[in-house]
Amino acid sequence: MDINGKAAIVTGGASGLGAATSRALAAAGAKVAILDMNEDLAKEVASEIGGTAVPVNVADDASVEAAFEAATAAHGVARILVNCAGIGPAAKTASSKGMHPLDRFEQVINVNLIGTFNCIRRASQAMLDLEPMESGERGVCINTASVAAFDGQIGQAAYSASKGGIVGMTLPIARDLSSVGVRVMTIAPGLFKTPLLMGLPQEVQDSLGASVPFPSRLGDPSEYAALAKHICENQMLNGEVIRLDGAIRMAPR
Repeated sequence: MDINGKAAIVTGGASGLGAATSRALAAAGAKVAILDMNEDLAKEVASEIGGTAVPVNVADDASVEAAFEAATAAHGVARILVNCAGIGPAAKTASSKGMHPLDRFEQVINVNLIGTFNCIRRASQAMLDLEPMESGERGVCINTASVAAFDGQIGQAAYSASKGGIVGMTLPIARDLSSVGVRVMTIAPGLFKTPLLMGLPQEVQDSLGASVPFPSRLGDPSEYAALAKHICENQMLNGEVIRLDGAIRMAPR
């Protein structure tokens, strides 16, 4: 797909991996709608890249519906969807502090997994009304999983379940949408410079970076964005999960 001139939606697009992706797509000529709970930060990034900021709570269907309508009104139907919105609170299944709070588990599933699926179903349904491009493609949906989908650590039962669900639905959704020319891909990042990790002490960040085989550092969000951009451009990438992790395999803790 030639990104130039295409409408794009990036959820969680105001910070971290999402903000980097918003910038990369805009630099390639896309009209980017930044969907994020942090409306002020979304407006800052949108102003920087000439995009549109739209408030959204991906765990709430009415909010997602309204956000997609606003994005479509601003730029037209999106041919590109990148799902970066997500949360990752940690808790053990059982411990001296008690059981894993069920509402917290449900919240992580609702935001990370159900929120991702809801955005895919809405974006792809709208893409059906678009004329296929010369290649036959109508659009592409890119999701964000995590190496935790495969190497979940202590306290990551909810997070790993949500990201494992994203991995598991990638191929069947790609097959669902293959007949209408919509591709579906998932990126599973390792240790990246996200707001969560950047809030840790520098010595902790250095230690985490050193645990990556090569390159022995934390990933930069621009590297995630570069892969997302390439997925948009490379039509043969479909129905697959790509680990973007420097060959790390996470230890239990």
